[in-house]
Amino acid sequence: MKLIRFGERGAEKPGVLTDKGHRKDCSALFADWNRDFFQHGGLERLHAWKAKLDELPEVPSAVRWGAPVVRPGKVIGIGLNYSDHAAESGMPIPAEPIVFLKGTNTVCGPNDPVLIPRGSQKTDWEVELGVVIGRDARYLTSAAEAKNFIAGYCISHDVSERAFQLERGGQWTKGKSADNFNPLGPWLATADEVADPRNLNLTLEVNGHRKQTGNTSKMVFDVFFLVHYLSQFMTLEAGDVIITGTPPGVGLGQKPPQYLRAGDIVTLSIDSLGSQRSECVQV
Repeated sequence: MKLIRFGERGAEKPGVLTDKGHRKDCSALFADWNRDFFQHGGLERLHAWKAKLDELPEVPSAVRWGAPVVRPGKVIGIGLNYSDHAAESGMPIPAEPIVFLKGTNTVCGPNDPVLIPRGSQKTDWEVELGVVIGRDARYLTSAAEAKNFIAGYCISHDVSERAFQLERGGQWTKGKSADNFNPLGPWLATADEVADPRNLNLTLEVNGHRKQTGNTSKMVFDVFFLVHYLSQFMTLEAGDVIITGTPPGVGLGQKPPQYLRAGDIVTLSIDSLGSQRSECVQV
């Protein structure tokens, strides 16, 4: 199934996208797509409703798309996780995953504006596969077991301010956590909707010009490995989001480097997960 959320920011309601492309309002059945929903069998209850989705109210087409999950407890990022992106960055392929945290204030709807921070000159784009945790995971025994702890997948735009990230000292979090630095969606495809998350095409364009083209087969550490690996260091809670790295073509890797400016339009797509379109706005 494809989970969506809709409505004004801060007042979103849960819904689903039908196979016919209609958004349906599930708010009479479920409070929201939140930690409680995922942790306590909500997906199973929702699947039981699949045959009756056409009976639910339809969401008007003009209503805003929200992030497909409630603001998560954690957004966990993985750096340099595509071998070809590491090469363009002039950095060695990591021996273990590079892990950083991204502020949860970054999560917004798939078509909400990308906000360029005050004083920024190096706001960059990154298309990524997002993984949503389906139930609490701690000390998983294998990557194979990790498959049972994934609710589904979505598009993530891991917007990054490179000067804040790389030139201001400390860890990457400063360059990753500005408001609206993680548009998610448009939908969360449940795990059964994605045949193989290790073979998905990803693209990103700026003002209609292709910047990133990649495939998740180029990941150094695949999604199942990452869920298992992270569970050794922290409890992954239901509803948490892992963003799994980006393919080559980021602004930092252009020759010369290119960065986002007010008025730029960024579009992202991933197989089976739809597309996003955001306008860049200067704060």
